[in-house]
Amino acid sequence: MARWLIIAGIILIAMGLIYHFARWLINWFGKLPGDIRIETERGKIFIPIVSMILLSIVITILINFFRR
Repeated sequence: MARWLIIAGIILIAMGLIYHFARWLINWFGKLPGDIRIETERGKIFIPIVSMILLSIVITILINFFRR
């Protein structure tokens, strides 16, 4: 369990550094065709369907690649 906590911590630190220093790398997230964005005067609703499907596919491929 300690190994997984260390790996999760490293991943979170890497994501934080990317978000802070290289925001352009994740600027595409939520702007793909198929992502739902509804804006009214009372509020905003954002549902990144296609972005989450793409992210899920990439993570699945990476997990299967490193598992073997």
